[in-house]
Amino acid sequence: MKFMKTASIAVVVFLLSTFCLSQTQPSAVVAAPDAGKAWIGARIIDGSGRPPIEKGTLFIRGGRIEAVGKRVKLPAGVTRIDATGKTIIPGLINAHGHVNSPEQLGFYLRDGITTVLSLGGDKEFALRKQCALAPPGTVPHLYVAGPIQDSTAIPGAVAVTTPEQARRSVDELIANKPDIVKVRVDDFLGARPKMSPEVYQAVIDEAHKNGYRTAAHVVLLDDAKGVLRAGVDYIAHSVRDREVDDEFIRLMKEHHAFYSPTLTREVAVFAYAETPAFFSDPFFLKEADAAGMAKMEDPKYQAAVRNDRAARWYKDHLPIAMHNLKTLSDAGIVIAMGTDSGGGPGRFQGYFEHLELEYETKAGLTPMQAIISATSGAAQAVNISQQAGTLEKGKWADFVVLTANPLDDIRNTRKIDSVWIGGVEVQQKK
Repeated sequence: MKFMKTASIAVVVFLLSTFCLSQTQPSAVVAAPDAGKAWIGARIIDGSGRPPIEKGTLFIRGGRIEAVGKRVKLPAGVTRIDATGKTIIPGLINAHGHVNSPEQLGFYLRDGITTVLSLGGDKEFALRKQCALAPPGTVPHLYVAGPIQDSTAIPGAVAVTTPEQARRSVDELIANKPDIVKVRVDDFLGARPKMSPEVYQAVIDEAHKNGYRTAAHVVLLDDAKGVLRAGVDYIAHSVRDREVDDEFIRLMKEHHAFYSPTLTREVAVFAYAETPAFFSDPFFLKEADAAGMAKMEDPKYQAAVRNDRAARWYKDHLPIAMHNLKTLSDAGIVIAMGTDSGGGPGRFQGYFEHLELEYETKAGLTPMQAIISATSGAAQAVNISQQAGTLEKGKWADFVVLTANPLDDIRNTRKIDSVWIGGVEVQQKK
């Protein structure tokens, strides 16, 4: 009996103390469970190349995709969004851009580019850290190469001129854990020395030895074949001097290499000989960099472009780059949409990714093939296929809702209703 009385007193004391604490300390707020959101009645292009799902449902919860299909059973409490007449595509992936400042990330994201591989620069590692700490829905997923391994110490690159230097430079680079190692093999039409095969072989070997993939900046077919023989994983620009041949295609397939056309890189080199038509595109103007536009519209700048030998060369060779894109696509090579946007003047981030898709269709790709290049194809090149690139259960809820069908006209990717990343809506400029 004494034990029972003691136990009873202890219970009372515990209850009283608990009550008192509850009155003096703030109570914890229990977050309501995320029931998710479902877009119902949309045309869904899932990025795989399969025919679109008409009048489909996209169900997301907890930042990831729960289900996609014609007949999706939705649990109670889901927020239902009528998407009748709209088209949903995966968030676009730029497999070759350049980011140099935090505000540039917003250009990409608001235009529906939810992932960027920034292929070379001095500030990329710091920007990647900032992205990891940014509030949800404010920055794209950012992957980086860090400083480029080059033959000349120019901004964003380190000079390596011997195999020994190359190995040391790669070892220093990978201390920062880049997402890929980039090498540049280009003499800029004779204006600079070009990296020798022995040096780029050392870069590629050292990267691979440490478990890192490699990408190569090239222009010429012979150099592209050289880096492929050396084992490079990713050709990050078009071959532009002449048409690709069977040997090149065989090397691409043997090494399971990816190919990024960056057609708009060439456009940016010669287009500003005059004011380009896209300067009046409302989609371009909503994010337009006024200072950048002013520079491109300066009569002195335009005259310099008209008289520039390199600009003329790249304009003359753009049709070859476009032909090669079609040839490689037809041969089954995985195409990864890339633009080199941010890598030089007039390469407008966000807009150029949509312009690139237009140029891909001008080269002969279908709108579906162009979309694949910017979704599942680019995801393979960036090595994130398990997380992004297609609208499938378990993947990131990164997608773009459009008001028109891009399969009718690829320029409809610019008709954006909303952009979502990790299940969070991206706030557009007002």
